[in-house]
Amino acid sequence: MIDHVHDLASVREATERLLSEAALLDNAGLAAPSRLPGWSRGHVLAHIARNADALANVLEGRPMYESAEAREADIERDASRSLAVQLTDVRNTAARFQHSSALPADWTRVVTMRNGVTDMAARVPFRRWAEVELHHVDLGLGRDLEDLSDEFTDREIGFLAERFSGNPAVPPLALSASDGRIWRTGRTEGTALSVSGPAPDLMGWLAGRRDGAALKAPDGQLPVLPPL
Repeated sequence: MIDHVHDLASVREATERLLSEAALLDNAGLAAPSRLPGWSRGHVLAHIARNADALANVLEGRPMYESAEAREADIERDASRSLAVQLTDVRNTAARFQHSSALPADWTRVVTMRNGVTDMAARVPFRRWAEVELHHVDLGLGRDLEDLSDEFTDREIGFLAERFSGNPAVPPLALSASDGRIWRTGRTEGTALSVSGPAPDLMGWLAGRRDGAALKAPDGQLPVLPPL
């Protein structure tokens, strides 16, 4: 059962952790490349702030973004700001998201995300939690996928497996973590290919953060996953 109150608390904790570590940067470090191709750390922080606004929009019944072009332009516009401005923006937009989440609401209602994707409102806090945790890793400040909690890793693998479930571009897959946890994803017809390895590596591969070199697959060949 989804516990949005628990997830909102986890979002707060993850945000404070990210802000504390990012505050140790200077402006030169902020302008340095992140782990995401083509993005500086400033791009990552700008995206984290704009995503908080976007998910608050979703909870308030408005479009998540004005358009895909506006989303990209806003990140590019904000990427070169000073560290102080970036941190203030992340903190203020995080507070706005928490405020929107505290308003009386039907958490079983269906909300619309990007590209027409729909979801239950109660899952939005976990979506935000994932944004904060994964992009904290993307900042390249020493935190890695192995540092994320087992609860988060398990749920994010399940979330990503659901995202790819039924996708005709993904063969049927049986994902197995080293501790025995199993997820199914991809097309529903055909024999499932077994992909196994440490849970952080499975999550990293599904999320586009790792190449899957630490995973085992038939003939050593992992399928190419489409962009999320």
